[in-house]
Amino acid sequence: MIETAQAFGIDIGGSGIKGAPVNLQEGKFATERLRIPTPEHSTPDAVADIVKQLLDHFDVHDGTPIGVAFPAPIKPGKPLDFMANLDQSWVGVDINALLSERTGRTVHVVNDADAAGLAEAQYGAAKGNNGLVIATTLGTGIGTALIMNGVLVPNTELGHLLLADKGDAEKYAADSVRGAKELSWKKWGKRLTKYYAMLEHYFSPDIFVVGGGVSKKHEKFFQYIDIETPIVPAALLNDAGIVGAAYYASTFA
Repeated sequence: MIETAQAFGIDIGGSGIKGAPVNLQEGKFATERLRIPTPEHSTPDAVADIVKQLLDHFDVHDGTPIGVAFPAPIKPGKPLDFMANLDQSWVGVDINALLSERTGRTVHVVNDADAAGLAEAQYGAAKGNNGLVIATTLGTGIGTALIMNGVLVPNTELGHLLLADKGDAEKYAADSVRGAKELSWKKWGKRLTKYYAMLEHYFSPDIFVVGGGVSKKHEKFFQYIDIETPIVPAALLNDAGIVGAAYYASTFA
């Protein structure tokens, strides 16, 4: 593997599976990533084969910290009990055991939103912030990650908190809702205010980090989010899953 890399990260998504060696000192790829389309039938066997292909391509040896960002709640040593974006045959699979066995290497799997949050806390928009970081991704739904003094609180699903009179938060304030209802940036910002104000009330975070593709347009709607807590756009964007997964794996070394 590339000499400047200390770990390897993989990000498994519904359309693509991406991997790269990661320089943990800088929080950057040590070389260009490789992306392989996610199989149409994204079964555990099919996805595990691509994970192995990525590791073989970069000549990643066992003993290297290998992290995988995956779109489901992850409980080490326990089977998956929920799957949204991949084949339903993943339910009941111990993903850590499967990937480690199929690749011949020790693999550490983390929820994809958690991976992105870790990356932002360690290297990105929240670097240097002690206390509680809440990272959110605004997209089809609302993903969340909580990091307290650099330590991940895993598998939070705060996008599903219930807003008074509005129901499930992500069904009211996700970016997909903005698009479907053709909301102005101002109207969407007011919806986001309700959501972030609730998180602010319950958790008293030190900073919010906002990711997802729409974060590139943060200047259009941040001005309408009326809260006390500092709120900043994500810095690592599409690299966050790979970098965060690699960092997560390194904490087991």
